[in-house]
Amino acid sequence: MPTSLCGTWDMISNVNFDGYMSALGISTYLRKIALRLKLKKVIERQGDQYIIKTLSTFRNYAISFKIGQEFEEFTKGLDNRHIKSTVTWQGNKQKCEQIGEKKNRGWAHWVEGDKLHLELYCDGEVCKQVFKKNVNE
Repeated sequence: MPTSLCGTWDMISNVNFDGYMSALGISTYLRKIALRLKLKKVIERQGDQYIIKTLSTFRNYAISFKIGQEFEEFTKGLDNRHIKSTVTWQGNKQKCEQIGEKKNRGWAHWVEGDKLHLELYCDGEVCKQVFKKNVNE
């Protein structure tokens, strides 16, 4: 069984977020705002359902899914696209493939020590974010 991703995680680094957002077609104005944000991830598991919330002072985003089951996702407030997403475990990584207008799009989460790693990718651009578990957990 993979390491639990559940908990509240505070962002400590964010590499190439601008390149990733540019690949998604997000406007320069919104990218400038997003680059200033310190994101928080809240990952919960309720039975076989995962809920991932990305929280900030500007905008929040949440998805819920079951491992291995394709689901419709509307990336409202992000790049506002309708996509089909499937999340699977590949070793210790929770990986999501997102099929839609943009090519080679998805993400992967995994835990190393007390840090949650997230790679977001789209059209050859890769953003690497690292989060530290919130001490108030």
